[in-house]
This record gives sequence, C-alpha cells and structure tokens, in this order.
Amino acid sequence: MPVTLKDVAALAGVSPSTVSRTCKDHPSISRQTKEKVRQAMDILGYEPNFQASGLATQNSRTIGIILPPSEWEAYENSFYLEAIRGISLLCNEKQYINTVITGKNEDEILRAAKTMVRSGLAEGFIVLYSRENDPVINYFHEEGILYVLVGKAYRNANQTIYVDNDNILAGREATQYLISLGHRRIAYISVGHSLLFAGDRKSGYLLALAENGLSSPKGYCLETAFHPGVRNETVEALLKRPDRPTAILVSDDILASCLERLCLEMNLSVPKDLSIISFNNSLFSQISSPPLTSMDVNSLQLGIEAASQMISHIENPNLMATKTIVPHHIVVRESCGPVGVDG
Repeated sequence: MPVTLKDVAALAGVSPSTVSRTCKDHPSISRQTKEKVRQAMDILGYEPNFQASGLATQNSRTIGIILPPSEWEAYENSFYLEAIRGISLLCNEKQYINTVITGKNEDEILRAAKTMVRSGLAEGFIVLYSRENDPVINYFHEEGILYVLVGKAYRNANQTIYVDNDNILAGREATQYLISLGHRRIAYISVGHSLLFAGDRKSGYLLALAENGLSSPKGYCLETAFHPGVRNETVEALLKRPDRPTAILVSDDILASCLERLCLEMNLSVPKDLSIISFNNSLFSQISSPPLTSMDVNSLQLGIEAASQMISHIENPNLMATKTIVPHHIVVRESCGPVGVDG
C-alpha cells in the first residue's frame, strides 16, 4: 500500500495539512516543523504529489470551489451562485483567488481536483455539497488535503471542517408552520436521500408530525427527479390520491416551482387546493406563481463562513476542525394558506 500524507503526519506528529504545506514550502510552517516532516518523509519513502518548485506557486493563495456533479443543477440553482458570491466576497477582501471545479459526473470532478492537487495550484478546497460516499471528499480525507464542507459530514465528522444549517430544525419548523395553518395531510418531496440536507429536512418533517400526533401515510415521502419540462408520474399519482395531501414540504425551490406548474396543469389551485413550502428563498421562490413561502438558509453567509474557515486553517495549519451553524428563517409568501382557503 502506498504511503500517504496521513502516514507522514502520524509519524511526524503533525496534521496532514501541515505535511501538505511543507511539501509546498509554505511560509506559515516553521523551519523546525518542516525539518521534522521532511525527516518523516525520508523514513517512509514518501514522494509528494507536488514540489515547492516547478508548477507549484508558493504564494498562489488559491482556493478551489467544487460544485456537485450535474449536467444542469449546478448552473441553474441559485443556492450555489449565492454561496460562491459569499466565498468570493471574503476571498477578495483577504486577497485570495478562487476557482470553480465542476463536471457532469463524479469521475470528471475527481480528475480535475487531483490535477490541481498534483500541480499545487490550490491551498485547499471548499465543497459546496455533502452526500453519502462521495469519492471527491473521500480522496481529500485519505490524502490529508485541506477542505471545508458546506453541509454535514457523512463520516469523519470530528476531523471535518464544515459549515451548515440545522436542517432538521428547519424541516421541523417548516412542517410546524403548515400544521399551524390547519394542515394534517402533509407530504414531503426531495431530490434524494444521498444529499444529506434532504435527509435531515425529512427527519425534521417526520419529527414535527410525530410531535403533533400525525403520521406520514405510505407514499407521502417521495425522492424523485423533478426537472423543468419533464413529466413526473410519481408526483402526479400523489396528487390524484383520494387522500391526497393538502400541503407539501419540498426540499428545494426548483422542485417547488416544478410542482406549482404541475398543479396548474392538473387544475389544482395553490394554495386553495395545495399549500407548498420550500427551501433556499432563491429567485425561483420570488418569481413563481404564486410566490413561494420558503425557508431562507442564508446561502450567501454559508459561503462567507466557508471561506473564513478555509483561510483560517490555511494561515493556522494546526487549528482543530471547526463546525459552524448558520441560522435560517422563514419567508412567508402566497403559496401557503389555511386548509381549503385561497390565500
């Protein structure tokens, strides 16, 4: 088995990020620590991916931003655009450069990330999503590469720097709002359980139902691809049920906008026949008809906090992994109303 950064870090008694910076001869690492790390590298026969010379630029001060693999979502979802804007605001202030990495699948993104690591072109990476068993995050962890996660860590939580919302609480509060309007048949639609925020919002939804003595009938929780202009028979079937929901909590504004369009095609009035509440408070929520009630997760602040943590750990390599929770709040609009009342 090849020797990794983590092996060198363990022998030298330092963090993997300190080994990475020693390989680039980073000025934030003391001469004594660099010597200790280099001795460990010699003992283990470790060959770094990049050297301080050649393609690596000692003071490049560049941060990679990784978007989720998708042929369309990363470019249309304003959550990512706002998070990138937040990152850029702080990077500009601190005189760091940022560069965006994305691709149509995980392999494409992983290849691009590995290229940046080998060439030493990035001090670290901000990953704008959190999903189960992601190969990019697994690669960063195994190689001891500095990264900040926007979202909850799937594993290695104590070793992961992450910035997130309390999505369980947000899902619970969104569901409680619908219950306060008199709704009892409430469904949940999400993009899929592999994205951790969607699972947490579902947990909050189920918790609110249980706290109010309500249940989620079989078929009321849907994980489905629901894209603009694409018919979704699963959601149609839900809305045609004799016990169809009077309200739906949707994990994302884009999905909620698609749901509103489907309701229009099925002659269902929002909110008279169906109340809809979603997440992100994006442009989609504001221009939908009717405008969507949405949970604002402060995506701009998520980006700012992620950049702040990244720069702090770049400039102070031995900091412990930190976790930051950004608050959320509900923005009430016309897509929600009391049961059977056109708001």
